Amino acid sequence: MNHSKRHNDILRLLQQDGTVTIADLAKKLEVSLETVRRDIKPLTTNGTVLKMHGAVALPSVVGEAPFEKRMRENSEAKKAIAIAVAATIRDGDSIMLDTGTTTSYLARELLGHRRLTVVTNSSDIARTLSTVNDNRVYMAGGELRSDNGAAFGVSAIEFISHFTVGHAVISTGAIDAGIGVMDYDLEEAEFARAVVSRGKRAIVVTDHTKFGRQGLVRVCEFSALTDLFTDKAPPRDVSSSLKASGVNVVLAR
Repeated sequence: MNHSKRHNDILRLLQQDGTVTIADLAKKLEVSLETVRRDIKPLTTNGTVLKMHGAVALPSVVGEAPFEKRMRENSEAKKAIAIAVAATIRDGDSIMLDTGTTTSYLARELLGHRRLTVVTNSSDIARTLSTVNDNRVYMAGGELRSDNGAAFGVSAIEFISHFTVGHAVISTGAIDAGIGVMDYDLEEAEFARAVVSRGKRAIVVTDHTKFGRQGLVRVCEFSALTDLFTDKAPPRDVSSSLKASGVNVVLAR
């Protein structure tokens, strides 16, 4: 088996299993431990995979916990942020939401609203807001991911490109003062970038733990946003960058 073929097989196994030990890779590829270590070295050097104690994983697996676990993390802060955003949305408004724990909390806070037009790629958000209060819910199509029940890719982005909404809301995995809004997954970042471009308001919702982090993929610069809702004041460098870009920062109390 040639070198590039094994690289493809390693990546396929990681996409399938998330994290795989060096020993399991050697067994599944029917090569020696030393061969596996030699094969993964260029993949770890260029950042395609991350090496841990006796195992390797995709960066997205390391960077983000499963969706249900993330829903429990900083839940009070996320709920406060959701309440603050919901207060700026009126009955009859149109809103586009990407998949994320804070946007899922926002969907629950919007259950008190009526006649909303909702566009999303999240089955959780669609399920929360559909069939109630005379809402109209449009869900982007494609294969749903097992961990968060969301659709991504070309078909999902093409679907939302047909809409222009009053409020475009994205969640994020990282906020960097110099780079802007970031995420750990390429497809999620691409979808969030498309969402931002479809709203008269472009809103990012994030709890304070995301400040100062660097993801793998940039979603957008701060200048693409109109508002940022969070639970605590950003660090000075992030705050300065947001102010310079004209972003309205709202602290949820």
